[in-house]
Amino acid sequence: MSTNLQGRVIAIVGPAVDVEFGSHLPSIMNALLTDIAGVSVTLEVQQHLGENRVRCVSMQPTEGMVRGQIVTDTGKPINVPVGPETLGRIINVVGDPVDERGPIGHKMTLPIHREAPKYEDLNTSSEMFETGIKVIDLLEPYAKGGKTGLFGGAGVGKTVIVQELIRNIAAEHGGLSVFCGVG
Repeated sequence: MSTNLQGRVIAIVGPAVDVEFGSHLPSIMNALLTDIAGVSVTLEVQQHLGENRVRCVSMQPTEGMVRGQIVTDTGKPINVPVGPETLGRIINVVGDPVDERGPIGHKMTLPIHREAPKYEDLNTSSEMFETGIKVIDLLEPYAKGGKTGLFGGAGVGKTVIVQELIRNIAAEHGGLSVFCGVG
């Protein structure tokens, strides 16, 4: 793993940022750090373009970023806090708390990109998860231990269903919910 490599921004198109390095390139998925008006901005390496250049995706807005700006390779992927300290907290993709409750005070972090669990390690029982929402349990039952996606247009009630699922899981089953909002 290469660390402390420094490069310069050579192109910015929305969230896509091209960075040029000297003789060595950071690894794919490495986090790069730069600064816009005193605010730390994280870039994630997505592609090696050749000619000592990489294409990155910015995890924060790129307004104010300029060509020639210095970028530093962290030598590792984006890591976020994990553990009991994160329960009930709202964090962004780089692990910064956005719930205005101060620092998380975590003891451990894990990378946002990890290998999927092996199929044999998953719970393969065909037991139904009782959501407490009768229409879902009847028409679209969820498998216990699985993942569930909820898709729909604007204003159709996705948030209401998710909030009710989270409440039912905590109240009826004593479980924990992890909610990831995308978009």
